[in-house]
Amino acid sequence: MSVAVGAVPAAAADGPGPTAVAAGVRAPVDQEALRALMVPDEVASGTMVRVSAPGIRWTEATGGLSQDPAASFRIGSVTKLFTSTVVLQLVAEGRFALDTPVQRLLPGILPAHWAPITVGQLLSHTSGIGRPCVAPENPHAPTPAAVVATVTDPACPTPEYPVTRQQYNGINYFLAGMVIEKVTGRSYADEVQRRIARPLGLRHTYLPAPGDTSVPAPSLAAPSEVEPWAWAEGGMVSNAPDLERFLGALLRGRLLPPAQQRELFAMPALSQGARDPMSRAGLLRAELSDGTVVWGKTGSMQPYTNGVFGTSDGRRVLVYSYTGVTRDPELQRSRALDLVAAAF
Repeated sequence: MSVAVGAVPAAAADGPGPTAVAAGVRAPVDQEALRALMVPDEVASGTMVRVSAPGIRWTEATGGLSQDPAASFRIGSVTKLFTSTVVLQLVAEGRFALDTPVQRLLPGILPAHWAPITVGQLLSHTSGIGRPCVAPENPHAPTPAAVVATVTDPACPTPEYPVTRQQYNGINYFLAGMVIEKVTGRSYADEVQRRIARPLGLRHTYLPAPGDTSVPAPSLAAPSEVEPWAWAEGGMVSNAPDLERFLGALLRGRLLPPAQQRELFAMPALSQGARDPMSRAGLLRAELSDGTVVWGKTGSMQPYTNGVFGTSDGRRVLVYSYTGVTRDPELQRSRALDLVAAAF
């Protein structure tokens, strides 16, 4: 997402309906720009946007989405930010290092003939692992090991080595979740609650149990009978206030010691030239036309397409979610860029 897009100031609110308070900030919210992007069209049938900064809070929803600012939704691959945060906390505790081979932590999970893949390569999507080439066992609710087996099957190609590019791949985060469980002896869901959700007071953020297709009321949109099988890669449920609090705390250094905090913003060499460059911790980096740099993550889990972005100091944060009309990745990417540009 490192592209030159127009920077438009914005902001966010807590009650039903649009409100905005601007005091001591560099620019007020441009409600017209945001609302223009929220009109139902060929990309989205309804959109929720929340933007916050010191003295500003603005939120609104269109297209029949819930006007309750605490409405819950599936966050998709935004889940990966929770996973990478837990991994970096474990690194800070000395449980392993970013350059520790996954094969050492998860013996027998990856084929013996594969070159070593490090934990850091998982987080930064520089592992070289390819796309799944076989269907998982029990595809409606596969285990993490079964998902990983879709790329380790003998019919699949060996990962790229040496790795020459950054390639986004959810399998990396299934492996990262497995590392978390192996090292801690507790479930991924429990570690997210113990290390992030409870300390930050994220009362609406959790990983559903296998087979749980529900979204707590109020939900942002009508529930979808989709199996939330994506686990540490994309299976969590949250809401806009919780995501705002989480990303703000992460960017401000409340969840990681200084050494691991630097990983949030460090760009691996292989991110050079990537269309959507990601940091060593798996954060997307987007640079706006006025030089503003924001960090965050996008994600989809039917029926939602979402994103969270913030400035590096965590002082301005955008959360959005829309119910998609199209699955065209180019249209989704364009909408994400436009929302980011309008919010910062």
